[in-house]
Amino acid sequence: MADLLTVTDAGLYCAQGDFYIDPWRRVPRAIITHAHADHARSGCGRYLCAAPGMLVLRSRVGNAAPIDSLRHGDTLSINGVEVSLHPAGHVLGSAQVRLSHGGTTWVVTGDYKLEADPTCDPFEPVECDVFVTESTFGLPVYRWQDPKTIAEEINAWWRANRDAGRTSVLLAYALGKAQRLAAAVDPSIGPIIGHGAVMKMVEAYRASGVRLPPIDRVPPRTRKMGAGRALVIAPPSVAGSRWLDIFGETSVAMASGWMTLRGVRRRRGFDKGFVVSDHADFPGLLTAIAASRARRVLVTHGFTDTLTRLLQERGVDAAVLPTRFAGEAPPDAAVVDGEDGDSENGAGDQATPHASPEPDDRGEEQE
Repeated sequence: MADLLTVTDAGLYCAQGDFYIDPWRRVPRAIITHAHADHARSGCGRYLCAAPGMLVLRSRVGNAAPIDSLRHGDTLSINGVEVSLHPAGHVLGSAQVRLSHGGTTWVVTGDYKLEADPTCDPFEPVECDVFVTESTFGLPVYRWQDPKTIAEEINAWWRANRDAGRTSVLLAYALGKAQRLAAAVDPSIGPIIGHGAVMKMVEAYRASGVRLPPIDRVPPRTRKMGAGRALVIAPPSVAGSRWLDIFGETSVAMASGWMTLRGVRRRRGFDKGFVVSDHADFPGLLTAIAASRARRVLVTHGFTDTLTRLLQERGVDAAVLPTRFAGEAPPDAAVVDGEDGDSENGAGDQATPHASPEPDDRGEEQE
C-alpha cells in the first residue's frame, strides 16, 4: 500500500485527500500545524487550522485568506481521508494532524513540546501507525529545566537590573515564546514593554482568550523609555541595533534552547542566556514517540540523522523524512534567531533612537 503522505516539491502531500500539510509553496488546500512563518505560508487557496489558533494564523496570512477551523478532536472527512487536529503544546493553536484512511493512521506533529505552558493547550499523545516527529533538539545534551525554575532566574536577573538602573531586554520569538515569557514573569518587578512584532501577537492571543499581564507598546516616537525598571521583550533581530538606545543602559539576554550551549551565548555577546524552548527536549521527543505506539517513525527538521540512528539502535523502525523547514537555527549560525526557522530579517541597524522605528520582523518565526 502506498504511503498516505509523500514529500513533493510543494511539501508534504496527501494524494488521496488532495491537500498539503504546512506546504512550502502556495497550494490550493493547506492544513497548518501552527502559525510560525516557516509552517504557514501566505497565498494558499484555502487553509485549515485548529480553532484556538485561527486569529494567530489570520494575523500571518491576511484578512482575505479563506481559513476554516476545526476544534481539537473533531473529525473532518476530506475526499475520504478522516482528519482531526490535536494539541501540540508548541504555541497557541499548534496542532498535530491525524490522518486516517484505508485502515492506516498517520500523525504529523509539526512542532511540539511537553512542558506546561499557560498560553496554549498542552500536548496530547495520539496513537497511530506512522508518527512524523520533529527533531529540533534531538540530541541527548538538550534537557530542559522546570519552567518555574527558569522563571525565577529571569525574575532575579530583571530585579537585579532594576536595582542597578538598567533596562532588561529579553530576546525571544514574537509568536509563542514572547507571550509564554510574559505570562511567566513577575509583573510586580516593573513594567513590561513589547516590541511591535511581539504586540501584534499579544493582541491575537488576547483576542483568542489568553490572559496576559499588562504589556506596554513602544510609542512611534520616543527618545527614552523604561527608566531602568522595565523588562523589554523583543525578537532576536533587535540585538545590536540602535533601536535599543531608547532604553538607556541595558542588559540583554536571550531565551532559547540553544542557550544550553555556553559557547553560543559567549559568541553572540549576550549578558545572560536562559534555556527556554517551545520545542520538546531530547527526553520529550522520546516520550512522545513512545506514547504514539507507532510501528514506524519518520523524523524531520532538526537533528534528523542522529535521532533516527538512535531510534534504530533501540529497535524502532525509523527513517528521515526530507524537509525544507529550516528548523531552529543551528548553534554555529551567524544569528541565533529562533527555534522555528523563520529568520528575523532585522533592519535595526538603520534605526534611529529619535524616531524609534522597530527593526523589521518579517518572517519572525521565524519563530
